[in-house]
This record gives sequence, structure tokens and C-alpha cells, in this order.
Amino acid sequence: MFAEMRTGSNFLEANLNAMAGVTCHGEVFNPHFIGKKDQTSLFGFSLTDREADPLALVRAMRAHTSGLSGFRYFHDHDPRVLRPVLEDPACAKIILTRNPIESYVSWKIAQETGQWKLTNAKNLKTAQVRFDAAEFEAHVAALQDFQLTLLHALQTSGQTAFYIDYDDINDLDVLNGLAAFLGVQPLETLDGSLKKQNPEPLTQKVVNPDEMEQALARLDRFNLARTPNFEPRRAAMVPQFIAARAAGLLYMPVRGGPVQQVTDWLRVFGGIEGDFAQKSLRQWKRARLGHRSFTVLRHPVARAHDAFCGQILSGSFAQIREQMIKLHKIALPPAGQDYPDEAGHRAGFIGFLRWVKLNLSGQTSARVDAHWASQAAVLQGFSTFQGPDLVLREERLAEGLAFLAAEVGQTAPPVPKAKDHGFLPLARIYDAEVESAARDAYARDYVAFGFGDWRA
Repeated sequence: MFAEMRTGSNFLEANLNAMAGVTCHGEVFNPHFIGKKDQTSLFGFSLTDREADPLALVRAMRAHTSGLSGFRYFHDHDPRVLRPVLEDPACAKIILTRNPIESYVSWKIAQETGQWKLTNAKNLKTAQVRFDAAEFEAHVAALQDFQLTLLHALQTSGQTAFYIDYDDINDLDVLNGLAAFLGVQPLETLDGSLKKQNPEPLTQKVVNPDEMEQALARLDRFNLARTPNFEPRRAAMVPQFIAARAAGLLYMPVRGGPVQQVTDWLRVFGGIEGDFAQKSLRQWKRARLGHRSFTVLRHPVARAHDAFCGQILSGSFAQIREQMIKLHKIALPPAGQDYPDEAGHRAGFIGFLRWVKLNLSGQTSARVDAHWASQAAVLQGFSTFQGPDLVLREERLAEGLAFLAAEVGQTAPPVPKAKDHGFLPLARIYDAEVESAARDAYARDYVAFGFGDWRA
């Protein structure tokens, strides 16, 4: 695996080692250790032995490991190993890359905190570091030179490598594509032992963001202002789509939104149908010339509160509740009950929002459920099949649905009233701290969809 520091190579190695018949031995040719930090021997080879004959260690690795064996190689590792590996067509090559500015800042933070891996979000160490333009230039130059060396060697020898970017290493489908490339069985799940570190926007990680932006002004490909996205990619969820039986209206629900209201509204048009597969949905569309598909967004605060009440306080998600209580120390009342007062409910909801931030950043072991996944991720999932024609907002739902009905030649019925979830309403506990926690958890949605502060 050709990679660099802070590119996600630990996580990729963990998933390689989870594949049957694959063993990655770490940074076998790191100048300071063999395999992993503080390890000074491997297969009977000491640092001195490796220095004398590094290729003998490669041969020993192959002899002592069943199945596929390999290692991580960075640009500053033993150069005597590079050429023989590149020239061997029987050696599978994986090339892991990451935006250089992100890997540079992550490297600086790891140097400052001493934390190079994270297995428990409770132990997360954070720091702001100083961006050094000259040091970054040298960093980029070294990475680019190495990548050009790899590319040239592969091209001139007629080989190919499996390229994978940092943003894709938590995509199970991509890693199973890697398994197919290696000729081994696919993974059922991703390794969950390592957690994302420092998921904040890049400009929040340095003490001199203005200086950094000025130094990189000509390198806009680094996307300095973007919020890093570690949220798993979502499928289109076509079986959950709901269609009006007698009108060309197709609803693509965002869980946690006004799903029941919209579904009941659609029933007026001759009832509803669902449980589509992609084939049957295409058939439905072909049979309804002029059809319209749509979804409805809800303000992140209201949507998160709906998930908190409907899935967590209700006790629907028992295992996740247990993790929140035991691992994240969130005070929750008995399942199905509310807090005895507004202060307790507010504190519990803020704790949930802070947990959601960790969950969406890949820093918890719990799944990212559709009820609190970012709406941006849900809509991107829709687009893997086909995006909606219209994206409505809950606060103007009646106007939006009336427009849709007119688009397909129908008269819009009234929008049914929302059903109460039975817990304390959001208006009773909402304040600036709640809004701030929601903005922190759902920065991606606030930016993508232009949400302001929530209003009852």
C-alpha cells in the first residue's frame, strides 16, 4: 500500500486485515521501527538486519505469511525496496491519497497532541496548529514527486494500481471493490475500531487561517472552507418511495421529516403504492407522462428533536440508547417516558445533538440512522437513482404541495395536521444553546440548504 502519514492508512490496513487471506504488516520499512511504533523486529529481522538486506525481509514476509502479505510504504521509507516492488507485476499495488492540505494539518495536530490513532471518541485530543507556508510547500513537493514516480513506473511497465481516496475508505462498496481487485472475499462490515480525528472544518484547525488562505489563494482545489464529510454514503432507498395511485406524484421521504403528513396527503389521490424496486419504479414513471417527484426538508433542529423523541426517548432504538447512556454519559429517562422537567429534556436533547455530531463524523460505533443522517447525504443518496424534481420546505408545505398538484393537473387537498409524538414540544425547550448544538452537528445542512435559526 503506497500512502503517506495522515491519509487514513491505519484504517485501510485494519480493513485489509479483516479480509480473509490478507495480512498487512504495517510500515515494515519505516526508518525508525519495523511494522508499528516501537517494534524493532519482525520475522527474526532486527533493524540492523533490515538495514543490511531489506529485500531479505520481503522474502521472509512472503515465506512466513499465508495468503497475501504486504506492507505500507511512504515516500521516505527505504528507497531500496521501491524499485523491486514496482517492477514486480505479481505484487498488487494500492495507492491511497488525500488532499495534501488536510493531511498536512492533520500531521501537525498529531505532532502537537501525540495522538496518531483514535479508538475511543472519549479520548479525543484536539489542538490548533500554525500553518507554515514553506513547510507545506516542501510537503506538497515531496508528495507530488512520489506520486509521479509511482505513475511513471506503472505506466512504463504496463501495470495498474487500485487508487483509493481518503474520502472513500469508509465506503464498504469501494473496499469490496478492493477485495475483488485482490481476488479475495468481500467484507460484510467495516472495521469499527478506529475513529475519525479532528472532523472540524480546516480553517478551525489552525491558529492563522487568514495567512493559510492567502498562501493557498491560487490553490482553490483544496476547498479550505468546506466542512469535512465523513458521513457514510447512503443508498437511494427506492423501496421507501411513495406514489399516489391516481396521480403522477412520487414522494421521496427524508426520515425525520413530515413523512406521515405527506403520505396522508397523497392518499387522497386514489390511495398510495410503494415497495418499489428500481425496475418497477421506472415502469411507474413510464406509465405516467408528466409525473413529478419531490421531497420535503425539515429544519435541522426540529428534525433532530423528532428523532430524539421518536427513536431515543420512545425506546425504539434500545441498543443505541444503551450506548448513549453507558459510553457517552447522556442522561436518559426510562424508555417511553419524558424527563420530569424542561431543564432535563433540554440537557438531554443537547447531549443527543452532540452525540449526533460524533456519529455523523464516524466517531461512534453506532450506525448513522436515516432519522438523523444529514439531509444533504439523503438527497445525495437519492441522486444515485435519480434526484427529485422539487425540494420543498416544511414551513411552506401547503404552498409547495399545491404547486405540485397543479403541475399534474390536480386540485390540492388540505394538508393533514402533524401528529404529536407525545413528548415535550421543541418550543418549550428551544434556546440559543440548542440552536448552536444543532448548527454544530448539522453544519453541512445549514450551509447546503440555507437554514436560519429555528422558529416555532
